[in-house]
Amino acid sequence: MARTVHCLSAAAATLLALSPAPAVADAIVDNVRGVTLDADGRVVRFRAIVLDKDGKVVRLVKPDEKEPEPPRVKRRKNDPPPQPRYTWRADLGGRVVMPGFVDAHGHVIELGFRQLELDLSGTRSLAEAQAKIRAYAAANPDRKWIVGGGWNQESWGLGRFPTAADLDAAVADRPVYLARADGHASWANSAAMREAGVTAKTLAPPGGRIEKAGGQPSGVFVDGAQALVGRVVPQPLPKERDTAFIKAQEQLLSHGITATADMGTSIDDWLTYRRVGDRGALRVRLMSYGSGIEDTIRIGGAGPTPWLYNDRLKLVGVKLYGDGALGSRGAWLKAPYADAAGERGLAFMTDSTLRNLMVRASMDGYQVAVHAIGDAANAQVLGAIEEIADTYGGDRRWRIEHAQVVDPADLPRFGKHGIIASMQPVHETSDRVMAEARLGPARLAGAYAWASMLRTGARLAFGSDYPVESPDPFVGWAAAYTRIGADGQPAGGWQPQEVLSKEQAWAAFTSGGAYAGFAEDKFGRLAPGQRADFIVVDRDPTTATPDLLRQTRVEETWVNGEKVWTRK
Repeated sequence: MARTVHCLSAAAATLLALSPAPAVADAIVDNVRGVTLDADGRVVRFRAIVLDKDGKVVRLVKPDEKEPEPPRVKRRKNDPPPQPRYTWRADLGGRVVMPGFVDAHGHVIELGFRQLELDLSGTRSLAEAQAKIRAYAAANPDRKWIVGGGWNQESWGLGRFPTAADLDAAVADRPVYLARADGHASWANSAAMREAGVTAKTLAPPGGRIEKAGGQPSGVFVDGAQALVGRVVPQPLPKERDTAFIKAQEQLLSHGITATADMGTSIDDWLTYRRVGDRGALRVRLMSYGSGIEDTIRIGGAGPTPWLYNDRLKLVGVKLYGDGALGSRGAWLKAPYADAAGERGLAFMTDSTLRNLMVRASMDGYQVAVHAIGDAANAQVLGAIEEIADTYGGDRRWRIEHAQVVDPADLPRFGKHGIIASMQPVHETSDRVMAEARLGPARLAGAYAWASMLRTGARLAFGSDYPVESPDPFVGWAAAYTRIGADGQPAGGWQPQEVLSKEQAWAAFTSGGAYAGFAEDKFGRLAPGQRADFIVVDRDPTTATPDLLRQTRVEETWVNGEKVWTRK
């Protein structure tokens, strides 16, 4: 009988008390319609997975291959009865099985808190958001602060940032502080600004901007300026962080994500992962990138940690920020924004500072991942890599996170020094109208340029940037090979010269994400020696149309040969 460990969404304390299932030997997951990719990106079909006692794939049984019969041996009278060929067998009833997805860029704890706090991600107007904020405050009278996020003035069609007055109209009797969908701006009411001591005399820190109206702070704080209010917001308790992780883990598993990069792991986040792992309740695999040099060194000490909890947790490297985001006009551009004369965004670091941080990380063997969205930020990171790559050689796998807007003249530079373009296809379908307004038609050639990246020789690693976007990988996969949104727009695809093949996109969401985290020898494909991380889905994704691919439902998620999530 197959092992089953359900990831429950009930009390976090109950879930944390679960113990891992015992290891088994020579098992088989049988009667499947299996699909995976081989090392060359070709589709491979199979009808069964043979596993070893450690939860690794021994081999895939081909569709036309008969299961070999055990050798016939003449038994004597006192011989023990013959042992079964497999310790356990799971019959999946002819359903479709495929490798678990590897999300190359997400924010795990934030995903969990989005489910525990006020979530505005589904709102389509300021009035709708205000109504939701008002209702949440009424339902939570004991909360001293109202916190949460997910708002997006572009989705509201507002044509401007919201203001403190807009927020006061919903809640004025206590502080409210809400992060924008991309996490690069936050919205405060008047009570929150008073609590933080923010006035007209308050200066924005380097890499930050205070939105103003009539010389007064208007209520929105961009990038580094968010800390002006954020520093006085009460921090969650450890037990609340544990609950947030359990919520996030269940959501990831429900979407078929069996491994993810956690971009910007804080000390508190790492302690949460260790507490959950120590209790045997860590199911999803986490490739952790510390939040800046200080937290990274405090977690890892002299270098990356080993894999912990049976290859479920590892501090791999450090996450640095080069600029902000397009939606809040914090992305650092070479030329001014087309819709904001004179505004070029925010450069978070000087060239010297960026190089010094990258060198400090590289000295101890940490992988470096740098957030860069605007073309100026991407050029800065490329220049830093080119300058230090010869000194810190070998297999460094320098990561550039997002790489959304790149000067076409800089694209060939991505193909050198083993650079990985860690990108999120769903951003293209979500942002295209906004990107056209921010950049103008002349600067779109290097925007979300996945195919061009591949042609340069760069490696692609795809993710979702959850909770900025839904972690659903099927939506991102469909976007990557069509460049068409769920609404069917635009016909023929946006900048269609950048479409990928279906297999290229699939690889970037699986083996590409594993490779980007130095984990390609452990997971990312279903192949001998790989961890048996797979999902059961309701259709064959290799033959599904884009619309049907987006609608794919995950029925079961298995990690290390254990069933860890089942759709109810």
